[in-house]
Amino acid sequence: MAQARYKQLVDELAAEIRAGRLQPGTRLPTHRRLAERHGLALVTASRVYAELEAMGLVSGEVGRGTFVRETTLPPGQGADQQAVAAGLVDLNFNYPSLPGQADLLRNALRQLAAGGDLEAMLRYAPHGGRMHERACIARHLKSRGLVAEPSRVLLVDGAQHGLAVTVMALLQPGDVVAVDALTYPGFKVLAEAHRLELVPIPAAGQGPDLDALERLCAQRRVRAIYAMPTLHNPLGWVMGESRRRRLVAIARRHGLLIIEDAAYAFLADGPQKLAPPLAMLAPETTVYVSGLSKSVATGLRVGFVAVPDARVPKIERAIRSTTWCTPGVTTAIACAWQDDGTVARLEAEKRQDATTRQVIAADALAGLRCVRHPASYFVWLPLPEETRADRVAAALVREGVSVSTAEPFATSQQVPHALRLALGSVGLDKLRSALQTVRRVVGEQSY
Repeated sequence: MAQARYKQLVDELAAEIRAGRLQPGTRLPTHRRLAERHGLALVTASRVYAELEAMGLVSGEVGRGTFVRETTLPPGQGADQQAVAAGLVDLNFNYPSLPGQADLLRNALRQLAAGGDLEAMLRYAPHGGRMHERACIARHLKSRGLVAEPSRVLLVDGAQHGLAVTVMALLQPGDVVAVDALTYPGFKVLAEAHRLELVPIPAAGQGPDLDALERLCAQRRVRAIYAMPTLHNPLGWVMGESRRRRLVAIARRHGLLIIEDAAYAFLADGPQKLAPPLAMLAPETTVYVSGLSKSVATGLRVGFVAVPDARVPKIERAIRSTTWCTPGVTTAIACAWQDDGTVARLEAEKRQDATTRQVIAADALAGLRCVRHPASYFVWLPLPEETRADRVAAALVREGVSVSTAEPFATSQQVPHALRLALGSVGLDKLRSALQTVRRVVGEQSY
């Protein structure tokens, strides 16, 4: 009878929510109050809310209670979802492109067709790329402050593929990986697919709380740490050198693999002003992952990993088991653009473009607290107290603007009420108007 009543109550509450009789943002009774009201055991009442949460209808928040979700917003709306619906202004994804890039590609294809060994592009390449291509990428990495021999630089099909082959080759199901409490959603997807246990490390200023990391390593057998020291996504921090050196010391002391994600590092203020990459400080234990998707074009799908010498064969096997090698045509274009200065020019122009967009954001979002880097393509927007992110995001969709909530980025049980605004995918005028809409809707939802 108790089981039947439990299922009946789940169905009743679900129907109330879907019909709109329990409106988004409504605070539901406490577990104890629900149990008393319906004559249930406390553990059964907790199961009712757990099942509603699994259905995407409610969200439980530590210290605040259980709330009805905004069901017009897909659960987990954000960077791990499908493409934004037609007609919406896209502040969800970043695919920055500059005027004239299509002409660059057109000219590159003509040059490729006019010379070179085209037959070679129709054949398989070595799994990590041909040695002259690896040497080309090594020169590119040197411009980013990382000196690596071509023998330990491997080409992959974009930075996400670089992360995937690193996880496949060097980690095992059940391994504990330390990550930021807010981190890149693509790594969360990999962790779920490969059954890794992600343990969140809270932020502390411009980087993770390294005291918390030290405590975690003393309590658990941590296998790796996934870090974004330069242009963290979504918080935009750039870790200072002393903090980087301490992170490296912790990794060495506890035998951690460091996975350094540098996808957005090119946007920081020039390599000569930056602290060295973690892979430069600890090349024996760090896999450095980056690519040309953000700095050149998302469709190019050329990425690269700089790997400790001893790990190269394992990464090569993972590349072989997934894509075998990078496509010859796109790799040839990427290397040609690296050698003739096109990549460096595009990176400089995109740094300026991102800076311009951040100025627009600062003006359009005036009065709201923003967390951002002045040359990044995103803004982290913590919402005012009692303002619910799912309701704000749903209201923005109705206004024709798509944004991400914190949910795809969160690795901790408590998901903050915040928005991640991607600035790089729309024209400047449309960006200003969309951000002004964000400010207005946040204000309307905060009362």
